[in-house]
Amino acid sequence: MQPGERLFTFAVIADTHVNQEEGRASSDFAVNRLSNARNRHVIEALNRARPAFVLHLGDIVHPTPGHPAYGAAANAFFELAGALEAPLHLIPGNHDVGDKPGDWLPVPSVSDEYLALYAKHFGANYHSFAMEDCHFVMIDAQVINSGLAAEQAQRRWLEEDLEANRGKRIFLCTHYPPYVFDPGEGINYDNIDEPGRSWLLGLIARHDVEAVFAGHVHNFWYHVLGATQIYLLPSTAFVRLDFSEMYRVEPGPEHGRDDAAKLGFLLVDVHARGHVAHPIRSHGACLAPGEAAPVIQTLPPVHPRTLARSPLGLDLRHAWAEVTDVAPSGAIDEFSRKAVRNDYPLMALWEMGIRRLRVPIADLEDARIRERMRALTGCGHEFTVYSHGVPTGLRALFKAHAALVGAWEVIAPLALIDALAARIARARAGMSFPVRLSKLRRPEDVHHHGQKARHVIEHGFEVAEAAVIEAIFASRTVRAALDGVVFRVPRDRDPRSELAAIARLAAHLGTRDEAMVRLAGDNPAIALMDELDAANRVAATLFAAHSMPGVGVWLDTFADVDRGYFPRAGLVDRRFNPRMAGRVCRNLNSAMASVVTDAGTWDLVLPPAECPSGARRWIDLASGSMGEGATPISVPFLVTAEGVRGTRPRP
Repeated sequence: MQPGERLFTFAVIADTHVNQEEGRASSDFAVNRLSNARNRHVIEALNRARPAFVLHLGDIVHPTPGHPAYGAAANAFFELAGALEAPLHLIPGNHDVGDKPGDWLPVPSVSDEYLALYAKHFGANYHSFAMEDCHFVMIDAQVINSGLAAEQAQRRWLEEDLEANRGKRIFLCTHYPPYVFDPGEGINYDNIDEPGRSWLLGLIARHDVEAVFAGHVHNFWYHVLGATQIYLLPSTAFVRLDFSEMYRVEPGPEHGRDDAAKLGFLLVDVHARGHVAHPIRSHGACLAPGEAAPVIQTLPPVHPRTLARSPLGLDLRHAWAEVTDVAPSGAIDEFSRKAVRNDYPLMALWEMGIRRLRVPIADLEDARIRERMRALTGCGHEFTVYSHGVPTGLRALFKAHAALVGAWEVIAPLALIDALAARIARARAGMSFPVRLSKLRRPEDVHHHGQKARHVIEHGFEVAEAAVIEAIFASRTVRAALDGVVFRVPRDRDPRSELAAIARLAAHLGTRDEAMVRLAGDNPAIALMDELDAANRVAATLFAAHSMPGVGVWLDTFADVDRGYFPRAGLVDRRFNPRMAGRVCRNLNSAMASVVTDAGTWDLVLPPAECPSGARRWIDLASGSMGEGATPISVPFLVTAEGVRGTRPRP
């Protein structure tokens, strides 16, 4: 469902952990000393985004209520927030009023004394307000299950407030999330305990709450529970390093606590039908007191749900919804393991505006991953599932879950093609999704590296096999079963010329073809880890995909392949932080959606230094910044209001 007209935009921030003074923290971690400078940068970014208002999900300050620096930190927060141009709505976190009840938690529990201290410095610990036909509810999660009089007061208020606003679009904000991974999970440091959790989730379901925003975890997660979308937010200050267990790579700076690419906030566009949440990375950038932020025009964020055209698909080779056990840390959760899902692949896909995703049929067979596919389909994503031949039981799987399948790719040798086509026709009967054939390349089809034999699996037609494809589609059986074929574009081939040839053949045959553009090389032993080279190839591929709507285009690499066969740089690294190629993808999709309709010409540029002649309007695809006049970077592409054209990118 298209979201319709955008009504307004608001921002959500969490876990600012402001210190009592610049460069000093009540913490053992070096990165905590950067909190004030990082939040100063975020406030400047919010002012450039110009939201209608800003919601803060708690942990406003870092010193806890029993610490002597609490008051000074509160004053420092308001000094920083004084520069914010939008109205600010606050709720407390556990650093502001104390932890939820529990004798094993690292901060003393919430109390009447701590609530009074919060009220003295920050005001009411829960409230609600309206914006157009939307109702925003801000609660104090720490008092739930506390037994304090404040718990019962908030409980009565919340039930009455939601009932009084029944029928409105409701957005609820909390510091502790109701749950981190599963609504039925046990008690841990990061969720609301029972029975308060079930009470709150019952209210959320009963009143069809549109979205819940939660902080505390300092990482990004996205859940769908019934009609409600639940967002767990990153911090603006530092990362919770216990969650670095999610990545199959080294944890990053300061053992994971300073994985700065994961810091940021959400910009939420409220549309006539639903909302779209844009993750905005701050990358840990800092501003010193009195330092002026550079004035840079940047491209707007994109999202697969709102892009009119998102032509590039990505092959999700690595686990994209992987569940990991976080080990007892010796710091906060010491008495049990905690299951979490890595949602940073999803965050990267959203910010790049990638709609089309390619997964093996095993993902559709797995109930847990299938539910994740369902959630992502609701966000605008489309799944192509691929299989080797036609597995037994596939038709029943398709019938049960047809809504999750955008297309089916069959990988098989061409021997006995009519018999294969007949099996495909039976499996797809009554299904509306297209089906394409990718040729499984046999040893006799594959070129050798000199005298070396190849021991790898390859598939996809090549452009030179046009006559073979035409002969295949001369068969009525094939025509009845297949909508097109899948080509492979080797790393040493120009994607634009290859895609142009594929488009001509598809038009001639009346097929709906796709192409897999390889970031992998031809030799499985050679690593291709040059970021600029990968970014150029991604730019050329996406550029061509925008200009050739008749051909579906895929890239074979989302996350780095940094071990095993065909190692190469992807669009994100193994912590799922964006590489240059990922930033190029995001920025080119945004440029095509937002500025290509302008009169005149935009130069789309990539580093390194090479000053073009003449005054131009330019967009740096690596950073998303925009300007006019000479720029100290090369010009590999041109976009005009009349269409897309370009030159070969820098090799």
